[in-house]
Amino acid sequence: MIAILSPGIARIPHLTALLGQPVRRQRAWQGCAGYDAVAGWGMRPSARRARALAQQNGRPYLALEDGFVRSLGLGVEGHAPLSIVVDDLGIYYDATRPSRLEHLIADTALDTQAEANAARGLALLRDYPLSKYNHADELRLPLPIDARQRVLVVDQTRGDMAVQLGGGDQASFDAMLRAAQDEHPEAEIWVKTHPDVLAGKKRGYLEHLPTAVRLIAADADPLPLLRQFHTVYCVTSHMGFEALVAGCKVVCFGMPWYAGWGLCDDRHPGMAQLKARRPQARTLEQLFHAAYLRYARYIQPETGQPGNFFDLAQWIHLNRQLRQQTRGTLWCVGMSYWKRAVVWPFLKHSDNRLRFVRSDQRLPGTLPSNSRLVAWGLQPRLEALAAQHRVPLLRMEDGFLRSVGLGCHLLPPLSLVLDGGGLYYAPQSVSDLQALLNNMDPSAMDCRRAARLRQQLLRLKISKYNVGAGFHLARSAKGKPVVLVPGQVEDDASLRHGSPTISSNLALLQAVRARSPEAWIIYKPHPDVASGNRRGAIASADALQWADQVALDADIADCIAAVDEVHTMTSLAGFEALLQGKIVHCYGAPFYAGWGLTQDQMALPTRLRQLSLDQLVYGVLIAYPRYVLPGAPGYARVEAVVAHLEQQKAQYARQPGHGWFARQVRKGRGLLKTLSRA
Repeated sequence: MIAILSPGIARIPHLTALLGQPVRRQRAWQGCAGYDAVAGWGMRPSARRARALAQQNGRPYLALEDGFVRSLGLGVEGHAPLSIVVDDLGIYYDATRPSRLEHLIADTALDTQAEANAARGLALLRDYPLSKYNHADELRLPLPIDARQRVLVVDQTRGDMAVQLGGGDQASFDAMLRAAQDEHPEAEIWVKTHPDVLAGKKRGYLEHLPTAVRLIAADADPLPLLRQFHTVYCVTSHMGFEALVAGCKVVCFGMPWYAGWGLCDDRHPGMAQLKARRPQARTLEQLFHAAYLRYARYIQPETGQPGNFFDLAQWIHLNRQLRQQTRGTLWCVGMSYWKRAVVWPFLKHSDNRLRFVRSDQRLPGTLPSNSRLVAWGLQPRLEALAAQHRVPLLRMEDGFLRSVGLGCHLLPPLSLVLDGGGLYYAPQSVSDLQALLNNMDPSAMDCRRAARLRQQLLRLKISKYNVGAGFHLARSAKGKPVVLVPGQVEDDASLRHGSPTISSNLALLQAVRARSPEAWIIYKPHPDVASGNRRGAIASADALQWADQVALDADIADCIAAVDEVHTMTSLAGFEALLQGKIVHCYGAPFYAGWGLTQDQMALPTRLRQLSLDQLVYGVLIAYPRYVLPGAPGYARVEAVVAHLEQQKAQYARQPGHGWFARQVRKGRGLLKTLSRA
């Protein structure tokens, strides 16, 4: 048990998961009986009571600080830390004493796996890119005059504990700026000030700059900014380490945690004493592994459970991408109140505004320049309207891992897709999914992730709706090729747009029987049709003229597992069958056809390449949809959604409440949420 004196620390969400031990708010006068340690925030003056309590009671003091990759947005804007560091010896920015991080770096010896993890983590840090806060946009500086070298000088906030305990002061910053100018007389010198200084909340050290020195007076994503410089001068700023990651030469006028290991040009006069504690040179991979993979602690943002650097890296990258797609003002046209409640968590974030209008006639005559129209499904009328206003049109539809239960039962989805080119079920449109699959180049790491996801889906038998009982193949099927024919909703848009030749369940059954007269054919009605809510029902007697077995209330995953082949018009069951390694015949043009993995009855000339199954899974389930989990911040990774579906699937069969009254209650709750947000 860890004692916490600070109410601010005690309010950090998921603190127990971050610390790995239970925590309890404690008063200083109550002592430390029953506690293993006392935690406070770093070496700040506000933590003096916690340090004193630990010393008086013979308990370790744990210094806490934000992790090096903390959160998507700023703490002052309410973003809680998703990573912290815990130090039982000192704190990483205090050069006056050893820290746990210093010990980890000094003692590090990377085996093959650790070296690979460090290389992978550094690649993500560069490619995503990642920093402590991850809210800022990329800043492109004007092209340098005469291609001269650029030099960056990093300012910090006055009175920062990292400056004080890292041996810095006003003289350090003045000397740093003079050295940058003297050593690079032909270069452009730029000063990067701290965002808090730009916001007017704090003062910096470099307040009066020479006229030849340029100021970066905007918040900027650090890694893309640093790539535009050859040399970076710093005192103790963490940007110095990020500059090493970006490949810059780094000159240190203080004693930060990454100095003294042979990677920087160290100029501080006390560096000789510091190097007595840091006698051996270390590689960038060793520093990263010690600091980001061992010293810092993480949670999985979707669940609050203990996580790792890679969990947080993926989540931040995902959320930045999806926020970028929906910035500005989104005009959601023609959506019912229930649909508004459904789409809200998939669209709303701090960088946009949502406006719901009943029809296109209620739109303002002139839309702001950063506007986008949002519609459910393909609506040609709105395409013309978007062209008239010269704004993009984004189309929404259910994702491929939707829920536990049917959409017609008003169960909100866990995934939706948002497409600026068309929609995945309409092959004649230039959908974002088709463009993604035509042009993407997923890395080996991406494909391994897709393979793990595919195996997870198979192990858990996760599908789009996750309903139905177990399926048993009839004994009469023994010795025959077994074929599954999944039924579809006959007025569904995927059939109207994607299956022009065969567009009814009965016609599909007849075509499959004609193609495979000796096969044992299983017909599986669509759950929405079987429930009586959608069009496409075939009487059992009629179905059995062409099929040998009807699987009315069966789990689609069990049905697929029992067969050799799946024959479909455009059903998602065909994609799920590919995941199980089955042969899939497509009579229409579903999104997964045309990539060399299916037997296609239609020509698909706009699908320009062959894909591996893992490449297809990466594009379809990881890169294309957006996922949310109830009560979780931001957008979720697909793996977290699959874990949630596993839990919900186990509970679904035991829960009552799928009847008419329960559906109306759920709809009412959705309406109340929408009205409260309006």
